[in-house]
Amino acid sequence: MKGPIVVFLKGVGMGAANVIPGVSGGTVAFITGIYERLINAIKSFDVTAAKLLLKGQFRAFAEKVDFWFLSCLGGGVIVSILTLAKVLEYLFKSHATYVYAFFFGLILASIFFVGRQVKRWSASPFTCCLVGAGIAVTVALMKPASQNDSVSYLLICGVVAMASMIIPGLSGSFVLLLMGNYQLIMIESVSRLTGGDLAVLTVLIPVGIGAVIGVVALSHILAWIFQRYHDQAVALLTGFVAGSLLIIWPWKEEIVQTFEVAGKAKDKVIGYEWFLPDLSVGTGLAIGIMVLGFVIVWVMESLGKEAIDAEKVEAASEAEKT
Repeated sequence: MKGPIVVFLKGVGMGAANVIPGVSGGTVAFITGIYERLINAIKSFDVTAAKLLLKGQFRAFAEKVDFWFLSCLGGGVIVSILTLAKVLEYLFKSHATYVYAFFFGLILASIFFVGRQVKRWSASPFTCCLVGAGIAVTVALMKPASQNDSVSYLLICGVVAMASMIIPGLSGSFVLLLMGNYQLIMIESVSRLTGGDLAVLTVLIPVGIGAVIGVVALSHILAWIFQRYHDQAVALLTGFVAGSLLIIWPWKEEIVQTFEVAGKAKDKVIGYEWFLPDLSVGTGLAIGIMVLGFVIVWVMESLGKEAIDAEKVEAASEAEKT
């Protein structure tokens, strides 16, 4: 039971990260040692898998797609998103600096662990790292678009957001924010769905379809890149993670634009102005929370490494018996 519970908890971590603008669930997957397994599991949903399912060969299908791993992980993600959506409405209104400080610590620590997976830091991986950081910073400085609830645009939101969710350092939620639909999808629709309002399915179903398309397509691309250019791929992801720190810097002022929808005034964050914190009790508390986030990643990495080492020992023992 320990294995499924650990995977479920990692899914909870991924879901929590995906809800926060600027934080990537892919980063959580990467630093907990399940990233490549996740990519390969998603990639395995192909024609052969479909044939096994249609023929009723469920055990063979489950083995091919790593079904139980994906089920435990996906369950954790769904539970986390559904339970955090309402909580975040309060946290962002009352304690945004502390929330961002916590995730800043998480990501700061993850830079070391992600980068450590590059086997040899030469000119090529170093360049890829700089490119990744540049892309993440560029995304951070982009201005959000206006909200759009058309079906075609919601499909695109699902494709792009899911693709970015599984790339460490690029946040699916922040991409939705840039595309203008974060409030519509992650806050209003998810919160109303948990309250029993099924009308929001007209928003969530197109996003879900787009998400499936995006994750399947990107998994094939990433699996191919990891297989042939491992160091460059990891270095690029390290750059993404490092560059994303600008997005979630805790001390910033929101640039807000007020607009009307159906006769009601709504505020929309269209950018940020960053600044250095002053010396105060609140700043000290934020730094403490940041350190807590850093330590949590360090512990998760240690536990993940122990789990991987245990699996290797168990596999070696099974090989000797056969």
